[in-house]
Amino acid sequence: MSETKKHRIYTMSFAGVYPHYIAKAEKKGRTKEEVDNIIFWLTGYDQESLAKIIESKTNFETFFEEAPRLNPNVSKITGVICGHRVEEIEDKLMQKVRYLDKLVDELAKGKSMEKILRQ
Repeated sequence: MSETKKHRIYTMSFAGVYPHYIAKAEKKGRTKEEVDNIIFWLTGYDQESLAKIIESKTNFETFFEEAPRLNPNVSKITGVICGHRVEEIEDKLMQKVRYLDKLVDELAKGKSMEKILRQ
């Protein structure tokens, strides 16, 4: 993928997508706190830093580039999301975006937090 034509998700504001993650979880009886815990586990952000990201309308690319630390257990996130096997996505940034999608999806499907957080 050329640098000039980035995937649309990279330039989207995390704040614009975040409510959709929460709505997806809440529709299935899960909570915003659980969505936040997934984000914290995956990225190393905390409540304060997440609030700043949402307030500043940080885009997805910057959200992942500036993440304090990607969880060392991300390689345990496997399966299909949006028609792609997450472990086979070559674009590392897209893979991180899909990791998050996959974890929120698992939450909405009723998986326990222990399983979602690969514990």
